[in-house]
Amino acid sequence: MAMIRVSPLPVDVRCNWLDGRPRSVRLAGETIPVVAVSRVRREVSAYPSAIGPRTLFEIVTPGLKLQLGYTHRDHRWRLEGIDADTAVAAQAA
Repeated sequence: MAMIRVSPLPVDVRCNWLDGRPRSVRLAGETIPVVAVSRVRREVSAYPSAIGPRTLFEIVTPGLKLQLGYTHRDHRWRLEGIDADTAVAAQAA
């Protein structure tokens, strides 16, 4: 399972209002529920000055494993990675 980085793509994300974790992702007109958040990486100390601080979430959905990035400076969510192994398994099913 290797996460493949993609060109950042804007997505709509619904979050839990208590802890800010993603609950669903709207991608290509389809709402995908988040089953679990497997990893959180906060880049608040070391980040490119043009981008600003961000938080990366690795999430598990029913068919895919995705990496979402939240940039704190402009308050936007972006899709930054897709796990190729789970994407192939989801297409085969």
